[in-house]
Amino acid sequence: MRKILKKTNNNYHSSRFVMSAPNIHHLPPDQGMEVAFSGPSNAGKSSALNTLTQQKKLAKISKIPGRTQLINLFEVSEGIRLVDLPGYGYASVPLEIKIKWQKALNEYLNKRDCLRGLVILMDIRHPLNNLDQQMIAWAINKRIPIYLLLTKVDKLSKSASKIQLNMVKEAILPFMGDIEVDVFSSLKKIGIDKLQNKLNAWFSGSINE
Repeated sequence: MRKILKKTNNNYHSSRFVMSAPNIHHLPPDQGMEVAFSGPSNAGKSSALNTLTQQKKLAKISKIPGRTQLINLFEVSEGIRLVDLPGYGYASVPLEIKIKWQKALNEYLNKRDCLRGLVILMDIRHPLNNLDQQMIAWAINKRIPIYLLLTKVDKLSKSASKIQLNMVKEAILPFMGDIEVDVFSSLKKIGIDKLQNKLNAWFSGSINE
């Protein structure tokens, strides 16, 4: 497998839905580059993806958190993909289904070589729960760069959001990994440029072919 240097400044507005898969065995070949979006089921992953791509219905939004039960792939351009992973830690679903979600999530994060970075979204009002911290620790152990997005920042005042941001920044210091944190709001379009810049940085580099 050869590696080609690729510099990118992607147009995320042209992203298109590719497929939904129950596990990695149903995904396209492990080539190109992918950035995955993960987080609790009520963190606003689908809304963030739709805001990023300026497409209201690219990622399906449900009134009931936890309905993202599959690995959803979106192609930005040839060899460049965004991945919406199943949410965790909130949905009221049978244990058997939760176990399947967890297995699919673990397999993707452990075995998908084209993964370039992990965006972890969490409600700024309730950040860094136990599952969030487990996800961060796992990714750092695997040397996967992380971008933490504190979503729904529009729900707090500027002073309160700054306090939360600083608290999270301090709390992640012991993880000692490649990890950054910013605030985000799909409603107010806060943090879109920073997210795009981070994705472009991750997608710039070598591409497997």
